[in-house]
Formats: sequence, structure tokens, C-alpha cells
Amino acid sequence: MELRDYVRILRKRWLAIVAAVLLGVAVAAAATLVSTPRYEANTLVYVQVQSSGSIGDLAQGSSFVQSQVASFAEVVSTPRVLDAAIKTLNLSESADALAADVIASAPLETVNIRITVTRDSPGEAAQIANAVTASFRQVVGEITESSGANPTSQVSVSVLRDASEPTAPISPDTRLNLILGMLVGLALGLTFAILREVLDTRIRGERDVAAITSAPIVGGIGFDPRAVQKPLIVQEDPHSVRAEAFRTLRTNLQFLDVESGARSFVITSSIPSEGKTTTAANLAIALADSGAQVVLIDGDLRRPKIASYMGLEGAVGLTDVLISRVELADALQAWGRGNLVVLPAGAIPPNPSELLGSKAMSSIIRTLESEFDVVIIDLPPLLPVTDAALVSKLTSGALVVVAAGRTHKGEFAGAIAALENVGASVAGVIMTMMPTKGPDAYGYGGYGYGYGYSSQTPESSTVVPDGPEQPRKRLSPEWGNAEMPGADVKPV
Repeated sequence: MELRDYVRILRKRWLAIVAAVLLGVAVAAAATLVSTPRYEANTLVYVQVQSSGSIGDLAQGSSFVQSQVASFAEVVSTPRVLDAAIKTLNLSESADALAADVIASAPLETVNIRITVTRDSPGEAAQIANAVTASFRQVVGEITESSGANPTSQVSVSVLRDASEPTAPISPDTRLNLILGMLVGLALGLTFAILREVLDTRIRGERDVAAITSAPIVGGIGFDPRAVQKPLIVQEDPHSVRAEAFRTLRTNLQFLDVESGARSFVITSSIPSEGKTTTAANLAIALADSGAQVVLIDGDLRRPKIASYMGLEGAVGLTDVLISRVELADALQAWGRGNLVVLPAGAIPPNPSELLGSKAMSSIIRTLESEFDVVIIDLPPLLPVTDAALVSKLTSGALVVVAAGRTHKGEFAGAIAALENVGASVAGVIMTMMPTKGPDAYGYGGYGYGYGYSSQTPESSTVVPDGPEQPRKRLSPEWGNAEMPGADVKPV
């Protein structure tokens, strides 16, 4: 992963990271509040060797004490010293228990010993430190006594500083605990964000699509919770941002490299519920609004929805034409201003794959390509059935719809492979349910998403309600720009 990948993760998962930091601080604060304060009291003693007073004896004694002072420091925590202190203060704990709270240290190249006692009570800490120091002085005197008629101690311990009652606890350190809690929370938040991104197998944005296929992303439709109630957004709310996204898709289709010159596209997806049918219907309406002659075919002979969305009679349609029950011209139904013609699915057959892969289907597509500027065919998802792959070979290419946050990378890769295995062309990818904010929002890398159009009337976006069929005029090859004069096209 590159630096920009980590920046993208931070922008995408910043809320989780902030939550982890706050949680770490909260845990640290709670731990600080419930912790028992600990107080520290210490004394400082000076150890020296009794000498005759000559310079040589003093130097020799000082060297001896420096070499032995570490051993004297260890004496402080022994039961011989601590038992006497416990007896003096009438404590109820053992020497081993008290030793856990008593520390003696000897700084290098000195003859000083610092005795430190840590307790829950500041007064008790000072009393124990002074008592241990007094006991230590007595024990050192006993263990260093010379033999003879008048035994005297060769080492003396002088108190340089008595222990005083501490005014502030040494623990818990509130500031340090909060800083540690913040750092731990930040580390956990970053780890969670990175692991979540690395282990996420869903398509989230353009980067994920580009890693699987080289096909261009020709459009991105933002997520709209009202899409179920308003499937034909281009007609029902033509000034919305989502409707403008379909017009942007319409414009991008003009730049696709279609060698045959025909403009027939299959609209399909990897799995169900990715928005392929609403995408096909809205794209067809947007194309028709620009002045192009468009035919929309409901090729989903398993779960047809086009007729229901468009408010048309769907009893007769594609299946009837494929089995030569009705003529193609009789099955076509005009919609809107007459630039858009719809061919419903008709009755659901028992063998949809065989019908869609037949010569009759190829003949229908060729006929419609010759009479219309654009042919849009809505077909089932690629992974459950092969219908879309079969028909895609008969058209200019497939436009694969992929839902951000819903489709897994493996599913999308499988759909692309299904098309490539049969030699079909992947004309482009249409992303749906895209987040409208954040680093994964469509248009972040330079694509327009139509911001600002919601308060304006887009050019050529007015939708006329359903009415009588109007004469259709053929356009120049650069469809959707300007109407070319010419004879009316005879009805199909």
C-alpha cells in the first residue's frame, strides 16, 4: 500500500479511528478514577567507615564503603530490618509483604543509600520509611561490630534526610494515563481501519473496479433510499442530482469505441438487486430526451420489470416475437414523446436461454439497430444464468452494473470472466449505489457528478408525459447533439 492509500483509509474510516481514540481515553480515565492513590516517602542515609582520621585511612574507608554499599542496600529489605520496623509500628503484615513496598537504592560512586516506601496512606509511608531507616542503622551496626573486649561498629550510618509526609500521590498519573489511553486507542483504531480495508471484499469505488477490469467506468449513480419508490428518476425528478448522473452516463456513452457503428448495448450485472433494470430504463429515457431514437428491450425473461416500471402492457412482447407469434412492429410500444419505444418481455418462457441465443434474437437486434440510434437491452445477472453473455455477443457490448458496497470483488470478476469467456465485449462499467460523499464517491477522480444541477433546468431534460406516438427522425452518428433534417423513419 502506498501513502495515498493510507490517507484514503484515514479519510474513509476517520470516524472509527476517532471513536477508538475516545474509547481509549475513556478507559484510561475510568482506570485512573478507580485506582487507589499511592504515596511515596523516602529517606537518605550516609554510610561511612570509622577510621583513625588520617587521610590514608579515610580514602581506604571510602573505597571500602563504595564497594560494599550495594550490599548494605540489600540489607534494607531483609526480615531482620523489616521485622523490627513492623514491631515498632505495630503493623499487621509480614516482612515479605512489607518488602514489596520498600526499595533501597545506592547511586553509583556514592556512599549514600535512598530508602523509599510506597503506601496507600501518605502518613503511613513516612512512618514506615523512618522506622525502616532506624532499624537499618541498628542492624548495620550489629553486623559490622568488631570482635574483642569492647566491640564497636566499623561502619556508621548517618541520616541525611528524614522522610516527610508526601502531599501528592505518585500514582495514578492522570496525564500520563490519558496520553497512553489516547495512543493505544489511536493504534487500535488505525489497525482496525487498515484491516477492515484490506479484508473488505466488496466493491467500494472506482479503484476496486479498475483493479479487476480495464473496461472504462462510464457512469456512477449515487445511492438514493427513495429509488424503490421512484425508479424512473429521470422522468419523475429530472432536476435531481441522480437524474443528472444518468444524463452524464448518456454523454459518456458517445465516446465508447464501437467499431461496427451500431449502438446496441446489453445492461446486466453480476448478481440481482444491483439496479440494472432501473439503470436501463433511466438511461433509455435520458437518451430519448436528447433526441435520439431509442428502443428499450426487456430481455429479462425470468423476472421482467420494464413494463411495470414504464406503465405499459406487458402481455405481448419479446417472447412472442421470438416464436413468431406476433410481428416485431406490433409488439413495440411508444413511450413519452415518441423518441423512446419499448419492447416488453412478454410471457415468461420455459427456455429463456435458448430463445435469447437463437437466430431470431440476432435478427431482431439487427433490425432494430438499422431503425434506431440506440438499442438498450435489459438482461438477467451474469452469475446465476448465461442469458446476458449469450446476447452480449450479438450487440456492441455489455454495460455491467456493479453496486458499490453490495457486490463482492469475486462476483464482479466472475461476471467479467463470463463475458470474456464467450468473446463478448465489455463496453463499460456503471457503478450504482455510490456514496455521495467521501473518498469513494463517484467523480472524486475527475468525473463530473452533476453538482449544482438540482437548482437548474438541464438542457434537453424536459420530459413530456406519455401521449400519442410522434414521428421519429434519424439523427447524425453523434446522437444526442442536434437533430438532422431528413425524412421521417417509417414505423418498424
